[in-house]
Amino acid sequence: MRRSNFEDQPVDYAAVGATQAADLMQYPPQGFVPAEDSIRLGSGRERYEAAVATLLSWGAQRDAGIDVSEIRPGSGNEYTGIQFDDEGNAVAPNRRHSEQRFAPDGTPFLDAGTTAKLRGRVGRYNLESKIRVVYLVENQNSMSFAFGTVSNARMSGEESFTVEVREDDSVWFTVRSFMRPVGAKYRAFPVLGSARRRAIATAYLRALSPTWASPNA
Repeated sequence: MRRSNFEDQPVDYAAVGATQAADLMQYPPQGFVPAEDSIRLGSGRERYEAAVATLLSWGAQRDAGIDVSEIRPGSGNEYTGIQFDDEGNAVAPNRRHSEQRFAPDGTPFLDAGTTAKLRGRVGRYNLESKIRVVYLVENQNSMSFAFGTVSNARMSGEESFTVEVREDDSVWFTVRSFMRPVGAKYRAFPVLGSARRRAIATAYLRALSPTWASPNA
């Protein structure tokens, strides 16, 4: 009997990388519900770099109460998703190759192609999902990555996590997603899926904020 290795499995939705689209909130992939939440983390390069290190070492998930296990790195030379210009037009696919990097505590940074299992409880919602990092984009003043679901009994889709330094030196963290219900309960009652998504996104925002404030504050 061959043991299944989900590292080799594709994500379970078609619109890979669409969390980067400028018009995601207006024109999400068909059948999916988009969402976006942001919070100010502070200001300055030091705050930005600390937030990037936390995100790339699964800190937002773990500090939100979600266990990250069965982590398998990508090859380091993988497709990292489609990028979009300011008008929302797709540009050339991005590929990157880099040596393995680590957080100050020695935790390996994630990269495109990394797979993992998420399991935990956020408020009243259980979370258990196999995921794959579908892109990682780093620029001078921003870092963004997204993972998509490989196998999820409740919801299917993609979530992205972006930290940026804006022109006024403020540092912002944004969580974007597009999701569709998979489980029977969430298909029957879409409002439950929206509430679950909101609770998890809020937990991510709170985990990264040095002094918790309400989303979009």
